[in-house]
Amino acid sequence: MLEGRARVTIWLGRHILPHEADLRVWLKQSFANAGDVDDIIQETYCRLAALTQIDHIEHPRSYFFQAARSVALEQLRRARVVRIETVSEMESLNLILDDPSAERVVSGRRELERVRGLIAALPDRCRRIIEMRKIEGLPQREIARRLGVTENIVENESVRGLRAILAAITEQDAPARAKRPRVSSDGRSRKRR
Repeated sequence: MLEGRARVTIWLGRHILPHEADLRVWLKQSFANAGDVDDIIQETYCRLAALTQIDHIEHPRSYFFQAARSVALEQLRRARVVRIETVSEMESLNLILDDPSAERVVSGRRELERVRGLIAALPDRCRRIIEMRKIEGLPQREIARRLGVTENIVENESVRGLRAILAAITEQDAPARAKRPRVSSDGRSRKRR
């Protein structure tokens, strides 16, 4: 099995390079004012070549496009003089370039702690599989190898754990939904019965 740089290089040649022409067309259409397309592609290749792990990438084409999009947006942000057309193009991408509000940060932290608590409450093997799969981003095969179980067990435990987390979230959110007034089709509030 190839290790390190050679593995990443082969992966780039097989799974990324074939999509360069499509990426060039997309960049010219979507980011005409972001700078030189060649520079964006070169920087994207540099970032991908610097990867130490590629097993977590399930859709190389999408990953390639997303990485190029990030590079293009960084170039737009760094540009000292930004033409008005570029600003309107960025707005049409529905991007939020500013930092989130303090309320949003606090809310996000609370939600993260809530989900962490729900994960911690799962049975041990299920919890370990969810952490390895969803937090660490390990592939199913690697988790099975590390835990000494079949991939089928990893898949079943992942589904079971996610269902338990979603059920707990739904249950926790039910009282808040019950307190909200129902709105009829004419826009008027109705009391729940």
